[in-house]
Amino acid sequence: MKPYIPDDLPLQGLDYQTLFALVGEANAELARYDGLLQGIPNPAVMLSPLTTQEAVLSSKIEGTQATVDEVLAQEAGLIREGEKYKDIQEISNYRQALFYASEHLKAYPVRLGFIRELHKILLDSVRGQDKTPGAFRKDQNWIGSAGCAIEDASFVPPDPLQLEGFLQAWEAYLDIDDSDFLLQVAVVHAQFELLHPFKDGNGRIGRILIPLFLYQKKALSEPMFYLSEYLEANREEYYQRLKAISEQGDWNGWIAFFLTAIRVQAKQNSARVRAIMALYEAMKVRVHALTHSQYSLHTIDWLFSTPVFRSVDFVNHTEIPRPTAQRIIKLLKDNEILQVVRPARGQQSAILAFPELISIAEGRFEV
Repeated sequence: MKPYIPDDLPLQGLDYQTLFALVGEANAELARYDGLLQGIPNPAVMLSPLTTQEAVLSSKIEGTQATVDEVLAQEAGLIREGEKYKDIQEISNYRQALFYASEHLKAYPVRLGFIRELHKILLDSVRGQDKTPGAFRKDQNWIGSAGCAIEDASFVPPDPLQLEGFLQAWEAYLDIDDSDFLLQVAVVHAQFELLHPFKDGNGRIGRILIPLFLYQKKALSEPMFYLSEYLEANREEYYQRLKAISEQGDWNGWIAFFLTAIRVQAKQNSARVRAIMALYEAMKVRVHALTHSQYSLHTIDWLFSTPVFRSVDFVNHTEIPRPTAQRIIKLLKDNEILQVVRPARGQQSAILAFPELISIAEGRFEV
């Protein structure tokens, strides 16, 4: 099989009549979602569990097996070794890359050097760390069953000698305004995956780029629109649609699939954000009524940003006086707002969880 030669961008000959009907529906749902985002006083705090869920699901597409509550438990010090720990480290790196990207984009556009930095964060001290983190590949690689020869590969990405030119053309495409930004982000993601510029981590980097591009194009007020839930649920079609581009040049089929993903996911994300906002407002009233404390809002912000935590960290990091912090934790446990994951023993602090928020992040809530 010969290496894939990508199509020139912007694409020619798309079925705009069909695609623009899908664009309109997807744009409407995305606008509703962004309207909700703009109404959140501190989205980075309140939506922190959604960022964790995105990291979990994007990594799951690549084979890792961990849940949101397991990731949060590991961060609180509950999981320290084994295969599960390795999976969680990969997910934590993905989340770190998202945080780094969100900060970077406030001042700078997406560039190839920035993408290499993201890749370095993604593969830091995890499986794949031997696959040149932060560097575009210099060798020909291919995708297929384990150990297969290039002749039997299901996909052979571009020749490494031509890769730099293709990547520069892709980077230049980010800066133009194509016919619609949603149609363009579909092309940006797929072309990146087909260029397959890294030895490992291409899928995850490509999915991180989706909200970053939408934010850069001012389609989002925050770079916080996560698509991996839909892509993971429809993984087989996701791969088949990408494969159909390389084998048949079927960009229309891919873009239609991607626009449907945007529409469905935007609706689900909106429902989840509304549920988080409703929980936040309810907790403001309930925690204040229980504690009668001037620190009730500090407490709520801590719970939403750190829904699994060691009690000692709550005491040390919230700047709430120790006796007050300990009294608040006891009240929240007694009233079943907090759940004990691991009781205190000896020098070990108790680990506590805020299960209502974790349930929303994982999609276990009623609309």
